[in-house]
Amino acid sequence: MKKMIVFLVLSVALLAMSPFKKTHILFFGDSITQAGVNPGGYITRIQRFLDSTGKAGDYQLTGAGIGGNKIYDLYLRLEDDVLSKKPDIVFIYVGVNDVWHKTGSGTGTDADKFEKFYTALVKKIQAQNIQVILCTPATIGEKWDNTNQQDGDLNAYSKIIARLATSLNCKLVDLRTSFMDYNKQHNPDNKEKGILTTDRVHLNELGNQRVANEMMKVLGWVD
Repeated sequence: MKKMIVFLVLSVALLAMSPFKKTHILFFGDSITQAGVNPGGYITRIQRFLDSTGKAGDYQLTGAGIGGNKIYDLYLRLEDDVLSKKPDIVFIYVGVNDVWHKTGSGTGTDADKFEKFYTALVKKIQAQNIQVILCTPATIGEKWDNTNQQDGDLNAYSKIIARLATSLNCKLVDLRTSFMDYNKQHNPDNKEKGILTTDRVHLNELGNQRVANEMMKVLGWVD
């Protein structure tokens, strides 16, 4: 009996001494994610939710966004900016520049190369037993009737990402559909910016909150 008591006491003591590991969530992307850690940014808003619900001690959030990045930029900095951080969950939020820069500066990414780099990126992350969550690019212009210049490509690249989410067994945050649906309801004048973005691409307060909400839905934190 005494041995059993000693064993139980030691077991409890060892559990108490064991370091608690937070679930590390990393957000990997371009300037939208780079701004996500700023006051009012979508990552900051997710952190605020954790703080307000008493869950902040369970999670660590890291932003890994660099302005102008395309899918191959993410692939090239994967080791330093993601794998070395040993996250448990990675959100990949990229695609705007791959489309936008095709017409703006001629340095975008063709669809076939986009899919190949994206596939390779996800597989390298998954090989480290990290959960990957894919995000479709939200918008390059907020007109809801598909008359923005890049709507065709943006829709096509979003379909690629959605297809990869299925084939690679990843959860999907469909920001493209979410933003289009919102603008159909709240943009009666069919404006190209000012509803969820400041400049057709980068998020305003409502846009950041919408991205945060959609990500938290996929995580199962909100309805």
